[in-house]
Amino acid sequence: MSINKTANISNEIGFFAHLLSIAYSVLEGIGEAARMSVETFFWIFRGKISISNTVSQMVEMGWRSLPIVALTSFSTGMVIALQVGTATTNMFNEPIFVGMIMGFSLVLELGPILTAVVVTGRVGAAITAEIGTMKVTEQIDALYTLGTNPVKYLAVPRFLACLTMLPLLTVIANIVGMYGGLIVTTSSWDVTAAQFMRDALDIMTVKTFFHGFIKSIFFSLIIVITACHKGFNAKGGAEGVGKATTSSVMLSLVLILVSDYFLSSLLVSLRIK
Repeated sequence: MSINKTANISNEIGFFAHLLSIAYSVLEGIGEAARMSVETFFWIFRGKISISNTVSQMVEMGWRSLPIVALTSFSTGMVIALQVGTATTNMFNEPIFVGMIMGFSLVLELGPILTAVVVTGRVGAAITAEIGTMKVTEQIDALYTLGTNPVKYLAVPRFLACLTMLPLLTVIANIVGMYGGLIVTTSSWDVTAAQFMRDALDIMTVKTFFHGFIKSIFFSLIIVITACHKGFNAKGGAEGVGKATTSSVMLSLVLILVSDYFLSSLLVSLRIK
């Protein structure tokens, strides 16, 4: 009995030690990400910005992400219009409130979320892979040797590009999604474009627009901070870069989905809806 009891105590100690190790790793990662973010904003406010690198990152994150963002939003808008129109027709014998429901669902929720998810998969993964490859091949150490701060050279342009491009992509995604819904609504039911847009615009206000816009700003911070942090801490050669990239994408998606509720709750409580 005493041997079994000792073994159980040893297992419990090992389990709690494992939990403490995980908690320590999580807190350490949060601290490193916070330090990198503070250093990044320090260089931004100091005016130490590479215009050419920033513009290049804006093109990569914004212009080259536009086709897939537009396609995703357009198809989503078409599906929402089809589903809402069909449901309201079955219930009320006419497709009512399609524009209103589409406007709220896209501008408040689906536009920012879908855009952030697409940008995470395309841009967040690329940032982690690029910086991670430089880390494991000791190019970042070479930057230190040459007197160049890696955060200023690598993180600052990506921060500014992501903070600028993701909100703009979200606005474009909202417009394209509404246009997709407009096409389906006007071609499938006896609803004019003017009626569709009137339903959408009458119920929405400037606060409705800023609800989704503010979300996209927070999502951009989540994406770029996570991607840069994982890239700067990549190790273990090509395999380590792959693991860092996968971890970056998964963690960004989880943080986006979790923070979405709390942001929505906060914005609604502030009457930004």
